[in-house]
Amino acid sequence: MSQIAYVNGAYVPMRYAAISINDRGFQFGDSIYEVWPVRGGQLRDSDGHFARMRRSLNEIRAPAPMDDRALHLVIKETMRRNKVREGIVYIQVSRGVAPRDHTFPSKPIKPTLIITAKNLDQAGMRKRGAEGVKVITTPEIRWARRDIKSVNLLPNILQRQAAKEAGAFEAWFVDEDGFITEGTSSNAWIVDAQGRLRTRPLSNDILHGVTRASVMRVAQERQMQVIEEPFTLAEAKAAREAFVTGAGSPIFPVIAIDNVPVGEGKPGPVTQALRAAYLGAE
Repeated sequence: MSQIAYVNGAYVPMRYAAISINDRGFQFGDSIYEVWPVRGGQLRDSDGHFARMRRSLNEIRAPAPMDDRALHLVIKETMRRNKVREGIVYIQVSRGVAPRDHTFPSKPIKPTLIITAKNLDQAGMRKRGAEGVKVITTPEIRWARRDIKSVNLLPNILQRQAAKEAGAFEAWFVDEDGFITEGTSSNAWIVDAQGRLRTRPLSNDILHGVTRASVMRVAQERQMQVIEEPFTLAEAKAAREAFVTGAGSPIFPVIAIDNVPVGEGKPGPVTQALRAAYLGAE
């Protein structure tokens, strides 16, 4: 975690950062969050992350804590105070503090805003990018509005822990029809038998990944064929290649699914080329 956090208008040492026990984010998970990747001291895909944050707030009918310009200034100051050059910025916005009641407060309340920033282990990320990662699969047990970047992440946490205990990096959810939805904190991709990049289309079933959209754009600019089409677990295990994308997972090759090697069991040429192109794109 970062050393300095921004909490409701103040920059405070992490050990002193606190919110009310009556905050609706704590009581109900009535809260959304956003994660920005930071490269070279700059926010990457900034417009996409601001737009997704606004969308999540609109979907839960919560007001923004401030306008985008002011929020950008606070984000940059939080990064500066924590000397973040290569990492992530985390933002959480809850509806605010009110007496505990399932319905919205009858009077307007001020949203709670928390911002932290930290550098990530770049050596570890390069290692995962070069060597690939393993994933396990698990039944889809989450709610039906996974397009909202809500803090209600208990199923994700439990399955990510199961992945860790199985020696894997990520867990992919599988819906009742046998199709992969996404990972606990990443979007899922394969390179199919025809050499096409495939990922599930946007809907309420998956988070609308900002990195997903950027990777798709980079791929299309390089004349790679991208198909937004669901794929089954069987198709994933039979794919030429597979990979994940996310703010903290900038194209990590998947080399095994449920201990079944993907392709040759090592990062494939399409994924490697796309990763190099994406990381080189500004």
